[in-house]
Amino acid sequence: MAWEDRTPFEAIETLYGLSEKEVIKLMRQNLKHKTFKNWRARVSGRKTKHKILRPAGVERGYCPSQYKPKSANK
Repeated sequence: MAWEDRTPFEAIETLYGLSEKEVIKLMRQNLKHKTFKNWRARVSGRKTKHKILRPAGVERGYCPSQYKPKSANK
């Protein structure tokens, strides 16, 4: 969830009880240094990653087309 750009830190805290600082610490411990650095640069100040910065009315944590229904034909 932390890797996904559209999932706000507040959603992670609600589901897993990890604050933004704890998520950052977890990511730092589990990612390569350069990967962590790139992730931090990408999510720092990102409107979709911080619920308070999102436009009013955006309640979802993902793009509507992100999870497309699977067809019945397999």
